[in-house]
Amino acid sequence: MSRRTAAANLAVNVNSGEPTPAELGFRMPAEWEPQDGVWLSWPHKYSTWPGHFRRIPSVFAGIVAQISRFENVRINLASPLRKRARSLVEKAGADMSRVTFYNHPTDDSWCRDHGPIFVKNDRTGEVAITDWKYNAWGDKYPPYRKDNLIPPRIARALGMRRFEKKMVLEGGSIDVNGKGLLLTTEACLLNPNRNPDLTKDQIEQNLRDYLGVKTILWLGDGIVGDDTDGHIDDISRFFAEDGIVTVVEPNTRDANHRILVENSERLESLRTPKGGKFRIVELPMPKPAYCEGQRLPASYANFLVINGAVLLPTFQQPKRDAQAAEILGACFPGREIVGIDCLDLVWGLGTLHCISQQQPA
Repeated sequence: MSRRTAAANLAVNVNSGEPTPAELGFRMPAEWEPQDGVWLSWPHKYSTWPGHFRRIPSVFAGIVAQISRFENVRINLASPLRKRARSLVEKAGADMSRVTFYNHPTDDSWCRDHGPIFVKNDRTGEVAITDWKYNAWGDKYPPYRKDNLIPPRIARALGMRRFEKKMVLEGGSIDVNGKGLLLTTEACLLNPNRNPDLTKDQIEQNLRDYLGVKTILWLGDGIVGDDTDGHIDDISRFFAEDGIVTVVEPNTRDANHRILVENSERLESLRTPKGGKFRIVELPMPKPAYCEGQRLPASYANFLVINGAVLLPTFQQPKRDAQAAEILGACFPGREIVGIDCLDLVWGLGTLHCISQQQPA
């Protein structure tokens, strides 16, 4: 994240009367806008992938290698993990000139949710971070104290302005088009395990104030197996200012069918700021994936857009994996679609988007 400001790591509490990030001209860029790099938090918590952790560091190393083909990779980890992590990343063939390790210990590996959410001032070029509260999806997986320290640690490391907000918000629960629209779900943001003292209007205003958005678009529930209470990045994502790609499940006997039909109906009813309909592109769900009898939240919507490419989670389902790649290729023309086998990764209940957080250029 290019956070260069004379007031390096200035923590601004807007409640104290300071101007909001939006008032200062900051906005959250769309994921397809130019990036300076991607942040990851190195895996180390065995209980996140119970009985299957052994392969996970190598999976992460392969992801680092793919991202490094296109841009910088910045990795949070405790110092004792660095030697092994570096060895695996080198073995995976990463461009090490683009990989940096930071002594930032974490409790877990879900950087999308415990990392900073970056904003940019288009007039000055300044990139800053917004630092929200993180409570491990409603206090499901304590401890998370170290995870909450990641945004200020990154701000200090890069000399960035940090806007702190005492509201629980995870990066995976929102998606933006960079032009004033934010997509989210009621199941997550209005869940009483997040911000029981805030009304829907107050939550919306905080998103406007800190992320520079104007309109919040609400969908309903998340997919089966998603322990985050319905993150948007497993369901529907912007691919253009007026385009949304959304997962569908045609099998009427599948538990996701009705959930996704209702979300599709909501999408069809939404309107752009100019009053037109959104371009809605349907993305198939993979066939149900299970591990030890547990339904996993496998979804092709958990892709990551980076400079020149889209990293697509695949699930060892050649026909559907290829179909998803073709659809996303049409959504993001000119970008390479890079499939990454995430069948092991999703046992931790998340994949590519969940483990990453992009830093705007």
